[in-house]
Amino acid sequence: MMSKPKIGLLPLYLELYDRVLPQMRARIEDFYKVIAAEMTARGLDVITSPVCRLYEEVETVVKEFEAANADGIITIHLAYSPSLESAPIIARSRLPVFVLDTTPTSSYGPLQNPEELLYNHGIHGVQDFCNLLIREGKAFTIAAGHWLESTVLDKAVAWAFAARLAANFRRARVGLIGKQFAGMADFQVPFEVLKKTIGMEVIEADIAILRSLVPAENDLAVEAEIASDLAKFQVSNIDEDAHRATTRACLAVREWINREALTAFTMNFEDITRSTGIPTVPFLEASKAMARGQGYAGEGDVLTAGFVGALLSVFPETTFVEMFCPDWTGNSILLSHMGELNLALADDKPVLVAKNLPWIDTAPPVLAVGRFKGGRAVLANLAPMRDNSYRLIIAPITVLDIEGEDLMQDSVRGWFRSSLRVENFLEEFSRVGGTHHSALVYGNVADELRYFGEIMGWEVVVLE
Repeated sequence: MMSKPKIGLLPLYLELYDRVLPQMRARIEDFYKVIAAEMTARGLDVITSPVCRLYEEVETVVKEFEAANADGIITIHLAYSPSLESAPIIARSRLPVFVLDTTPTSSYGPLQNPEELLYNHGIHGVQDFCNLLIREGKAFTIAAGHWLESTVLDKAVAWAFAARLAANFRRARVGLIGKQFAGMADFQVPFEVLKKTIGMEVIEADIAILRSLVPAENDLAVEAEIASDLAKFQVSNIDEDAHRATTRACLAVREWINREALTAFTMNFEDITRSTGIPTVPFLEASKAMARGQGYAGEGDVLTAGFVGALLSVFPETTFVEMFCPDWTGNSILLSHMGELNLALADDKPVLVAKNLPWIDTAPPVLAVGRFKGGRAVLANLAPMRDNSYRLIIAPITVLDIEGEDLMQDSVRGWFRSSLRVENFLEEFSRVGGTHHSALVYGNVADELRYFGEIMGWEVVVLE
C-alpha cells in the first residue's frame, strides 16, 4: 500500500548566535516552519525538531528520526553551523541524507540591507558540512536554490520519495514458486547476495503447503471471486471450469502471500504442473497482485519482482514488462508478456480469456489481457553487474495511444517510443547491460528513480 515518505527535517544553527544575538531566533524558527509546511503540502510526512546547535542536540534528534523509522534526513542550514557539530553523527546514521541549500531571501546584491546577512549565510556552513561528509565516507545528495523561486523544494521532495522507495526495497520479502528458469541468467543473483547487498529476503514456496491452501471447487470464496471477475472484466465465452481452476490457484497464492507478508512474488510456469496439485498457473493472480500494489516478475526473477514491488509502494502505476518486438518501421517497441499486467494500467476494461498454452503442463489458465494505456512513463531496469554490484537503467519514454484496428486483442501488449531512434535505443540498452525483465512506471519520475539509484549506491544510466 502506498504511504507518504517520512522525512526528518534537521535544522542546523550556530550556538554563538543564541548567546550574542538571541533576537535572531524568532525569524530563524519561522523560516524553518515555512520549509516544513511547504514539504508537508507537497505530500511528505515531516518530522520536525528543535533548532540544533551542538553535537549532543543533533545526536538526540537523529536518534529520534531513526526511532521513528524515517526514510531519510533533509538538512537545512539556517545559518553557519560548524561541521563537527553534525557531520560525524549524520555519517554514522543508517539514514540517507539530502542537503537543502537555500536561504529565506532571494536577492543579496549591493542594495540589500546588510543585516540580512545574518539570515542568509548558511551556504558556507553547507560547504563545511559536505566536505566533512565526503571525508567521513557518507554519500549525500544536494540541491541549491531559493526555496520559492527555484525547483529546489521539488528536488527535495523527489528525493524523499526515492528514499521511501529505497527503504521499502531493503525491506522486500519476495516469494518464489518453483525454481528460477534454467539458463535464464541475466537477472539471477544468489539469494544470500541479494540479502547482503540490498536487504531483500527470498521466501521459497513449499509446494505441499501451497497445495493445502487451494480451496475446494465449491468454496464460497471461489464463488465470490468468480462473481467479482465477471463484474470487473470483459468476459467472452470462457470455459467455466477453466475459470474455476484459475480462481482456486489464485486464491491459494493470495493466501500464501498474506501469510508470508510478501511484498512481491514470482513463479516459474514450468514448475507448476499437474503433479503439484495446483489446478493451473495463476497468471491472473500476478495481474491482480500488481493492481493491489504487490510486485511481480516472471520466470522466477526475484530481483525484478522485489524491484517492482518497491516501485508499486511509491508509484502505484507500475507494472512488470518485457520488450518483445521492435517495430523498425513505426519507430517503437512492443511491450508484452505471457499473461501478466497491472490491471489498473489497461486502456480499457481487461478481457478474460482462456488459453491452451502448449508449454504449460496444467489445465488451461484464464488470463486477463489488455493494452497498456498511453502516456508519459519511464522504463526502469535493474541490472546485476560484476562484483555483486548493480546498474539502474532509466529510460524516459512515451507509451503510445493506439487508434484503429488492433489484431493482438487476445494478448498483453503496448508500444512505446523513446527520444532515441529504436535502433539506437536498443543498442544503448544492451550496451549498458539491460536485462530482458523491466518495470514500466507511469509519470515523469526519472528524477525520483535517479535519486533512488544514488541512495542505493548503484551506477545510474539515463537513456535519452
